[in-house]
Amino acid sequence: MSDTETTPNQPSSPPQTEAPPQPDPSAALSFTIWPLTGRTRDAIVNRLIETLTTSSVLSKRYGTLSFDEASAAARQIEGEAFSAADASAATSADGIKTLQFYSKEISKRMLDTVKTRAPPGSSAVEGVATVVSE
Repeated sequence: MSDTETTPNQPSSPPQTEAPPQPDPSAALSFTIWPLTGRTRDAIVNRLIETLTTSSVLSKRYGTLSFDEASAAARQIEGEAFSAADASAATSADGIKTLQFYSKEISKRMLDTVKTRAPPGSSAVEGVATVVSE
């Protein structure tokens, strides 16, 4: 047998190669909450339209809006809430707080919208506003 051949008692070992560098695990898990993607914002607008046009706690108290009226209102509500939250994001690096602020702005503006369109004599307008704004 030659020196380069192996015998059954001598296992051949693979050539040593350097392991590829591993990516930083924290970089792979990095994500941002703010700003929202266009797809997320569109989903929020669609949900607002649904809330304003179908039976809900709000519609029982204030009535529903037509699809066209709800669509315009939802886009305005979302746009104004996004602008307000984006302005607050400039002063805070915490995306979670910005998202919470955005959510509260959506709720506040939606309530303001249905209150201004409510038929005269709607009951407990102030009671609902107090609960939502706390």
